[in-house]
Amino acid sequence: MQPIQILPDLLISQIAAGEVVERPASALKELLENSLDAGANELRIQIEQGGMQLIRVADNGNGILPAQLPLALARHATSKVSSLADLEQVASFGFRGEALASMAAVAKLRIASLATGQPHASQLTCEGGKLSEVQPAALTAGTTVEVQDLFFNTPARRKFLKTASTEFGHCHAVVERMALARPDVAINLTHNERRILTLRPQNRHERICAVLGDAFSQSSIEIDASASQIQLAGLLVPPGHLSNGRESQHVFVNGRFVRDKLLAHALRQAWQDVLHLERQATYCLFLSIDPAAVDVNVHPAKTEVRFRDGQAVHQFVYHSIHRALSGAAGMQAAPPGALASLRPAAITVPDTSTPPETSPNPMPATTWPPRQQAFSGLLASPDTPYRPNDYSVQGNPRTANWQESVQTTTPSEHPLGYAIGQLHGIYILAQNANGLVLIDMHAAHERILYERLKQAVHDQRLSSQPLLLPLTLQVDRLLVATAERHADTLNQLGLDLSPLSDTGLAIRAVPALVQQGDVLPLVRNLLIDLQQHGTSSILIEQQNALLATMACHGAVRAHRQLTLAEMNALLREMEQTERSNQCNHGRPTWHQFKLTELDQLFMRGK
Repeated sequence: MQPIQILPDLLISQIAAGEVVERPASALKELLENSLDAGANELRIQIEQGGMQLIRVADNGNGILPAQLPLALARHATSKVSSLADLEQVASFGFRGEALASMAAVAKLRIASLATGQPHASQLTCEGGKLSEVQPAALTAGTTVEVQDLFFNTPARRKFLKTASTEFGHCHAVVERMALARPDVAINLTHNERRILTLRPQNRHERICAVLGDAFSQSSIEIDASASQIQLAGLLVPPGHLSNGRESQHVFVNGRFVRDKLLAHALRQAWQDVLHLERQATYCLFLSIDPAAVDVNVHPAKTEVRFRDGQAVHQFVYHSIHRALSGAAGMQAAPPGALASLRPAAITVPDTSTPPETSPNPMPATTWPPRQQAFSGLLASPDTPYRPNDYSVQGNPRTANWQESVQTTTPSEHPLGYAIGQLHGIYILAQNANGLVLIDMHAAHERILYERLKQAVHDQRLSSQPLLLPLTLQVDRLLVATAERHADTLNQLGLDLSPLSDTGLAIRAVPALVQQGDVLPLVRNLLIDLQQHGTSSILIEQQNALLATMACHGAVRAHRQLTLAEMNALLREMEQTERSNQCNHGRPTWHQFKLTELDQLFMRGK
C-alpha cells in the first residue's frame, strides 16, 4: 500500500479540470461568463474544429492589470467573492476561480488584456501548467483568451470527445444561451472562419425571436408575473404550436441557464392539461430572485441551483404559467373565480317551438340527450334554469334573426363568429370577421365539461372517505417524517395518515374520488413529491384523469345533428372557457382559415 502524499499542483489542476472543463463547450461557457462579469457588451468568438483546436473569445470589458495576469491563472483566485457572505449572495456568473486554471492545465492558453487606464496591453501564456513571463501585447480594448489544443496532454480525455461538428453543436448552444441571458450584448460567432451568428444589442423579445426562430416570433405569448422579491418573465408558445423535443426549453435564474428539477416539475404541472401525447412544452423563461434566496454553488458546472424556499418558488412558477396558458388557450381569459358562476355544462336551448311569425328561421326546441346531461348535476341545482350565452345582439333567442345578428355584432364580441352549418356531423363551420372557423364539436364540448367538473370539485373541496379497515403502508423513515410534517396539507387533500412505527403509516381516510383506485402507490408517490418539492400534484392528476374520462363520455358525440342555436351556444361557451383551444387530451378544438388563405386557394385576384 502506497503512503499518503500530497499531489502535485499540476495533477490537482488536471483533476479539477475534469469537473469544470468536460468538453470545449464547457471551456467556452466559462470564458463567456468571465467576459460578461468584466462588463463587456461586445463578444467576438472564434472556434476551430469544434473547439478542439481553438477557442478564442475577445471582449471589450474592463480588462486585467498586468501584475494580476498570473493570478488570473492561479487556482482559487477570483475577484468575485472574498467572504462567505459574498458566496451566499453571488450575483456574478463566476466565483470559484477554477476555470482558467483548469484550462491552463489541459490546454495551451494565452491571455491578453488591456485594463482600463493602462497605456498598453499585456499578455501571458501557459502550456501544460507552465507560465511564461508577462509581456507587452497589441490590443485595443478588453481581454482576449485563446485556448488551443484542448486536452493535448491528457489523451485519455480527448478520446471521449465527439466529432468536430458535434462538439461545435454544443458550443453553439452555449453561445445561444448566453445571447438569451444578455440581449444587451453584441455577439459574433465564427466556426472554421465561417460566420455563424451575428447579433446586435436588442431587447429581450427581439433577442429571443432572433435566437429561437419562427416558433417564438410568430406564435409566442409574453409572460410577466411578479410577487414580493421574485419575478418571472419571457415567452412561451401556446399549446397548439408545441414541438416534439426539449431543445426549445430554456430557463434562466438571475441570468444563469439552469436545469433545475424543482422548476421543471412546476412547469410540467402547469402544462399537464394541454399537452398532447409526447409533445413538449416550448418556452424561454427568466426567473429573477434575490441572490441571497438561491444557492448556485451546488454543481461544478453551475447548472443546478437550490432555493431557500423551494415550495414558494414552485407554486409561484406553476400559477404564473398556468394563468398565462389559461389566457392563451381560451378566446379570452376568465377572471379568477369566474368558472364558479358558470351554469351547467350540458348545453340547452330555450323553447322556440312557437316563434313569432316575424322570425324567418325558427329553431326547434332541443336539449342534449340524458346521457350528455348526466354530469350537469355536479355543477348546479336541478331547479336552476340554464341559459347559454346570448348569440344574438338582442339577447333573445326566440326572436333573433341570426343573419342580422352576424351583420350587426362587432367581431371582438364573439371571436369564433357564428355557425353556418355542420360538416358530416363532426365539425361546425362558423364565419367570423377573419374568415372561416372549423370547430371539432366533440373536442370543444369535452373541454367545456371538463373545466366545469374541475371547478365543481374545487368548490366542494376534496371530500374524504374514511376507511372501515385502515391500510398499512411501509415506507422509509424520511417519508414517515414527511407525512408528519405535511399533515395539514394531506388533510386538505382528503388523506388521513398516522405513523404506526418508524417505517410504517396507517391510511385511515382517502379522497372519495380515488377510493376505488390503487391507494398505496398513490400515497407513496404523493409523499415522495412532498419530500422533494414541498408540494404534490399526484392526487390532482388522478382526480383530473377521472374527470377527463367523465367529460369525454359526457360530451356531444360525432354525427349528432345540431341546430344553429346549439352550435352558437357551444361557440359562446368556448369563448368563456379557459384552455378551450385544446381538448382534455391536448388536441386542438378549432382552426381559423383566413380569407386571404381562401383567396389564394381559389386564385382570386390573380
